[in-house]
Parts: sequence; C-alpha cells; structure tokens
Amino acid sequence: MSEPKTTQEQPRSFEASLEALERIVQQLEGGDLPLEKSLELFEQGIRLSRECQERLSQAERRIEILMRDNQGRPVAAPFNEATRSAAASENEDEGF
Repeated sequence: MSEPKTTQEQPRSFEASLEALERIVQQLEGGDLPLEKSLELFEQGIRLSRECQERLSQAERRIEILMRDNQGRPVAAPFNEATRSAAASENEDEGF
C-alpha cells in the first residue's frame, strides 16, 4: 500500500522544466511508443510547455517593470556596452 503524499511537490526551475520537455519531445519523436504512453507524454509536455511559457511571461513582466524611468514610463533602447554602462551609472546614482 502506498503512503499518501504529505508534502507538496516543489515547483521545478525553468531550466529543469525545459530539460524535461526536451526529453519528452525526443521520446515522442522516436515514434516507437505505444499510443497510451505517447498520449501520457504529450499531456506532460503540454503542462511543461505551459509552465515554461508562464515563467517566461513573468520574467518579461518583471523586466518591463525594472526598465521604467523615474516617471514610470517604459524605456526601450538597443542593448550595447554603452547603454549597459549608462544604466549601471544611473542605478548607482539612485542607490541601487
């Protein structure tokens, strides 16, 4: 008899989810799995894909918030070393 799970499963990191998704894709691409196993892996892959997409969306929202100027307006600029140095200097001036 199996014991009930008493602890909640810790969420995977983005990288771990992506690696698991890649393994599932490789297994499905092999094409030698029974239908039920293929469906099970496909369902897992969809869940992992959605998890990864949600984490990427969260990261994008965090970056957008961090990239606002003092008045809360979004700041868009091409990334280059001069831009990075200017941003670092600005953050130092603001106490970051």
